[in-house]
Amino acid sequence: MRRIALCVLAVGLILPSSASAKTIHFGGESVAVPDGWPVIRLAERPRTCVRLDRKAVYLGTPSPTQRCPAEAIGRRRAILVDPSAAARASRAKAEASRVPRARISAAGGFTGLGFDACTAPSSASMRAWEDSPYRAVGVYIGGLNRACSQPSLTASWVARHVGAGWHLIPTYVGLQAPTSSCTSCATLSAGAAASQGAAAASDAVADAREIGIGPGSPIYYDMESYSRTRSATNATLTFLAAWTARLHALGYSSGVYSSGASGIADLVDRLGTSYLQPDDIWIANWDGRRTADDPYVPDDAWDDHQRIRQYRGGHDETWGGVTINIDNNYVEGATAGSSAPTPDDPTGTFELAEAPVPGQVRIAGWAYDPNAPAKPVSIRAELGGKPGERAGARHELGPVAVHPRTDLLIDHPRAGEGHGFDVTFPVVASGKRRICVYALNIGRGADRLLGCRGVGVPVPISLLHVKAHPNAVRVRVRCDWPAGTRCPGQLLLRAKVRQRFGVPRRGRRTLIRTRLVKRAIARRGFRLTGGRSHAFRIPLSKRGRQLTRDRAKLRAQLVVAIPGGRALRPVRMR
Repeated sequence: MRRIALCVLAVGLILPSSASAKTIHFGGESVAVPDGWPVIRLAERPRTCVRLDRKAVYLGTPSPTQRCPAEAIGRRRAILVDPSAAARASRAKAEASRVPRARISAAGGFTGLGFDACTAPSSASMRAWEDSPYRAVGVYIGGLNRACSQPSLTASWVARHVGAGWHLIPTYVGLQAPTSSCTSCATLSAGAAASQGAAAASDAVADAREIGIGPGSPIYYDMESYSRTRSATNATLTFLAAWTARLHALGYSSGVYSSGASGIADLVDRLGTSYLQPDDIWIANWDGRRTADDPYVPDDAWDDHQRIRQYRGGHDETWGGVTINIDNNYVEGATAGSSAPTPDDPTGTFELAEAPVPGQVRIAGWAYDPNAPAKPVSIRAELGGKPGERAGARHELGPVAVHPRTDLLIDHPRAGEGHGFDVTFPVVASGKRRICVYALNIGRGADRLLGCRGVGVPVPISLLHVKAHPNAVRVRVRCDWPAGTRCPGQLLLRAKVRQRFGVPRRGRRTLIRTRLVKRAIARRGFRLTGGRSHAFRIPLSKRGRQLTRDRAKLRAQLVVAIPGGRALRPVRMR
């Protein structure tokens, strides 16, 4: 939201020689404007929304109490003649250097209701809306297609309302997809999508820093709905991957807002590939349901508090006597919040979490300490969440942030390139887990949370050999947890059998029917040691022996369960 002295425009200020124009004198300045454009004096109409996407001339300073529609978006076309803009921009820049920067809150985000409006509400409106059910607010920090002026959105506004408990959803409205539903928007180019995405991220970070939103915070790209042609999808995804990569290099986390049926659907289609996904998604699906679950997104994707869902479009709501046109959101994704790091804390980004094989987790990213930029930073991983959230395991990985990262040299020249980390370590865990990564402080300051991610750890059970006998099943089981660890579990053999049941009927005899039910026909516990295997004999129960005698072939299922997961194998009893 960097302002120029006289006006904000995208089209129309430089007129062709054939265009009819008139000269307007205002505030000691003379400006040529198109003859047919309406001229609006803001001092006389303070509630007028300064729509930058409309062909209009605005004279004066946009009011903090202007009334704007939530859905406004489009290429900048308006002319804003504001002689005081340069002085305000200078004050805002000085203010930003004094105000502490916000970042992702200590809770890793926020869960609850939020709203977004085209222009950031005034401080008085925000105070009035403290009586509302909302505690998160979307703010449009910049972008070529941002349609509304932002007179309220300054560093002091951010600090004041974050301090009052509001969580911010910083949003950038840049170039749109080639087949965007926004016909007045500037669109991206397929041939330059990667460079345009990176440039958008750099500009968004500059906008965020100007209002005091510092590294560690998320920035969401607003990619409006579009037609999913092959070329449009490829160009848009190339753009968004570059957006994410550049934000990570600058120390911010990446979010993407889009329609569930277009941008989100395209991102979902790339799950499980090498495509660089955003850290968080913001799904637009106006079905009225207050939930982060959405039919366009699988349950196991962005499932670790990484979703915001816009469930209702623009409408007026009034709280504390103040009416604002808003969209409604259910928020579980990352927000810019209250816990501000000091300049002495380490900085970095947690970029990757995966479990390549059972019993191992891999993490990657970068980190360095500004007080000791030449020294490698030690990394700590908390598997199970932040300390105090739930029972978990701490892994002190030591000074592993030593790998070359030439991409850091541009934005962090003092650090040098040797601050990347990519480390795999053994774990005693299975199933979906939350992992939080910390950069440990070297000198002044405190340890820094680089972020938390979800990781699916494969169940560390291998069934090496299974053979059925008339009265028992023999199985060899290996536990793939780290060598020497305890690996307790249970072996269970179950089969589907027909059970008779009666259906009473008034005045008539009971109707006898049958249904299939699962019954355990053998079970036993076991204790293994990580990295070793053992052969077990599971004798059938009396019921199991009877079933095998009654049937030529009995279909059963072998279940090997340990804490956090289980392995299954079909078995045919003869």
